[in-house]
Amino acid sequence: MSTENEGNAVPAAPSVPPVPDAAPEGTPASAPRGAAPEPTPHQPAPGEPAPREPVAPAADQTGRFPESAPQYPSSQPQPQSQPQPQHGPAPEHAAAAPPRAADAGWPPPPPEYPSYGSYGGAGDEGVGNGGPPAWGAPVQGHEPRPPRKRASGLITAVLAAALIAGGVGGGVGYWAAESNDDGSIGSTTVSAADAPKEVKRDAGTVASVAAKSLPSVVTIEAQGGNGEGGTGTGFVYDREGHILTNNHVVASAANGGDLTATFSNGKKYNAEVVGRAEGYDVAVVKLKEAPPGLTPLPLANSEQVAVGDSTIAIGAPFGLSNTVTTGIISAKNRPVASGDGSGASNSYMSALQTDASINPGNSGGPLLDSRGAVIGINSAIQSAGSGGMGQSQAGSIGLGFAIPINQAKNVADQLIKTGKPVYPVIGATVTMAEGGEGATISAQGEGGSPAVVPNGPAAKAGLKAGDVITKFNGTPIDSGPTLIGQIWTHRPGDKVTLTYKRDGKESTAQVTLGERQGES
Repeated sequence: MSTENEGNAVPAAPSVPPVPDAAPEGTPASAPRGAAPEPTPHQPAPGEPAPREPVAPAADQTGRFPESAPQYPSSQPQPQSQPQPQHGPAPEHAAAAPPRAADAGWPPPPPEYPSYGSYGGAGDEGVGNGGPPAWGAPVQGHEPRPPRKRASGLITAVLAAALIAGGVGGGVGYWAAESNDDGSIGSTTVSAADAPKEVKRDAGTVASVAAKSLPSVVTIEAQGGNGEGGTGTGFVYDREGHILTNNHVVASAANGGDLTATFSNGKKYNAEVVGRAEGYDVAVVKLKEAPPGLTPLPLANSEQVAVGDSTIAIGAPFGLSNTVTTGIISAKNRPVASGDGSGASNSYMSALQTDASINPGNSGGPLLDSRGAVIGINSAIQSAGSGGMGQSQAGSIGLGFAIPINQAKNVADQLIKTGKPVYPVIGATVTMAEGGEGATISAQGEGGSPAVVPNGPAAKAGLKAGDVITKFNGTPIDSGPTLIGQIWTHRPGDKVTLTYKRDGKESTAQVTLGERQGES
């Protein structure tokens, strides 16, 4: 059982006020700070027994003494000391006043005897040997109370130490903040003149990639003769001044309009259309007076792109040139048909999907990997307003689509060489309904022509009208646009494997892709 709550607690005496360095003349000298005031002797009345001397309180087990007045035996009444006024100088027989705090110093010296006295054991200078009583020793006839187990002394000491440490730390911190190395007081901030002259970004960071890529990206402004036009983006394809972009960016200025390209340093150059492919949505323009020192952006292999790879898009969304956004590859081989959904001007792609912010004006700009190499050309966005793919004025909702650079490079090289696009074909017309079970070969082609071109690639592979193509080189096909997007990722002459159904039976066929030049 704990003894902490046994007995009655001794009330603590009030703290002693600080003592001035010197007492005014005519006033009694003050006792040293922390010392108990000396009681005034009490003169007993005639017949009254002399009072017993006060008993010093015993120390508790922590070595601390209660801050209380001396204890008197319960058998004797406690005398009430009356203050004796003093007039004039102190009498000669009065005891000398204790030294002042200023003279004695602080803290006061320890008592003459050790705090832990002996109870008179052999060999001790204590009561048993007739020596002077030990500090705190019991007086005969008065048994001391059993020591009380109190942890408050230790807790108080720890708390005091913590407060002192906190005060010292705060003082040192304040001094350090206010002092310079030479000891003078002043500000510790560093002026801008002392800052590094140039901030270097680590290689591979977005800031580093953007700094290297931005000088090779241009903002394109196209203005047609009929007043139609818009703003898009392009990037340097070679040192001769060819710029790669989207067809729909420059289409309005393709026939006698005005076309300019502005670099990130603000320099603007006139340009002209070299060739464009509506089906791929790819175009090549050339600067009329290309400046020296052009740096083409490096091209990556888009076949090696993986879902989750980091992406960086650069463009001029809503005319805000030199805008950099970041994201990841969200999906690959996403079938996308951009345009109005019908007509020869529609474009089809097996796109790279990214969540990098892409808006109108980003079209034609580069989609970069974490190294700064081009993996695609930003071309289309998902519009929440219209619910379809295309170039509406809706903002980014995190669904952007880019033409894989491998496909765009094949188209660009052909446009630079001949000025006309070349499309791979299977020689069959398919329905353009989306969301079905495959791409169905139509009953007849455009204008009543046969749906399967006689002696064409599909005809040579044994395909017929009504066959449903379900896979292209193992990739599932759900519609005609998806099949076209897959075909256009290849070149004429490539051999592919088609899986199709006829009367519920599944078969495969090897097809060598043909070609079609120009727009049909």
